[in-house]
Amino acid sequence: MSTFAAEPLYEQLVAIRRQLHAHPELSHEEFETTATIRGWLEEAGIRIADYPLRTGVVAEVGGLLGGPVIAIRADIDALPLQEETGLQFASRVPGKMHACGHDFHTAAVLGAALLLKKREAELEGTVRFLFQPAEEKAKGAAQVIASGALEGVKAVFGLHNKPDLPVGTIGIKAGPLMAAADGFIVEVKGLGTHAAVPEAGIDPIVASAHIITALQSIVSRNVGALDGAVVSVTRLNSGTAWNVIAEQAVFDGTLRTFDEKVRTKVRERFEQIVTGVGAALGAQASVRWLDGPPAVVNDRRWAEAAAAVANSIGLHVVEPLPSPAGEDFSFYLQHVPGSFFFLGTSGPQEWHHPAFDVDERALPIGASFFAALAVDAFARLSDSSLK
Repeated sequence: MSTFAAEPLYEQLVAIRRQLHAHPELSHEEFETTATIRGWLEEAGIRIADYPLRTGVVAEVGGLLGGPVIAIRADIDALPLQEETGLQFASRVPGKMHACGHDFHTAAVLGAALLLKKREAELEGTVRFLFQPAEEKAKGAAQVIASGALEGVKAVFGLHNKPDLPVGTIGIKAGPLMAAADGFIVEVKGLGTHAAVPEAGIDPIVASAHIITALQSIVSRNVGALDGAVVSVTRLNSGTAWNVIAEQAVFDGTLRTFDEKVRTKVRERFEQIVTGVGAALGAQASVRWLDGPPAVVNDRRWAEAAAAVANSIGLHVVEPLPSPAGEDFSFYLQHVPGSFFFLGTSGPQEWHHPAFDVDERALPIGASFFAALAVDAFARLSDSSLK
């Protein structure tokens, strides 16, 4: 298998990551980030592909010898968090931070593009790099797909940093890796009254409490022991005064599932409980769904291929536990087979924490892995077994 030494790029990749980290932009606002990435690509002589995206960049390397097209994706947006790392290159934008490592992903994938550009004449196919916006809103992948950037792609790959895996380790798993992430808003309508005469009204808080308690039975009694699901109510609002029973209560939260059939069943049962328990207590209760991305389900053949590549370049390959976090890379996998990975970064905190950081020694590892995987994918796509 081809190997790519990215260590000479270490300082360059660190500088790229730190510049991105210091200037975070939220989903759909990544205009400066887009311009900066485009500038780096053009400086390296990497061609920019023309797709109608307001933010985000699509670039290509290879294709001089024909051959198939594969895609490698990096997400570029940040989070609305105040950074608390104390780093010299910490966010310069109040209330915004790269707290999920998308700056790391972008730098690593850009490193792969630089490595492959040096051997472009040898590539037996085209690598299309998707620097995708708005992953945190779970909207960016759909925008990239709608732009046409996935057309003709035979395999798609991506990764996420993993703070609890050490540098030099990569998590590769066939099947479900990350969860479908749906949100819900439940409105419970009662009848307001004075708190001293509750019998004259219908208490939406009591109804909400019973609904929320009943919802906890979904996972324990409707989801099999070998399947995974999470039902979490995270907020409940009602009332304006201590001596008034309010007219309405609203609560919201999230569902996480790894299987589409389980996802459908959980949502159906959720609605039955909300309306049924609400009605039993005299209230009108309804659900509004906030549809999130489906589960990330890796293609077994491409997961196995990636593991072989990782082993060949000296990475320690482990099979990670599935993460209940959501990831809109899943939309690509609904159109094109591929695989998503967890790259060890020895981080001090988990994703979305104000003190989140990564060990930058993982940057050249990610770049080398993606470059080697691209070359291996071209070879495999020439074999009918993976067409």
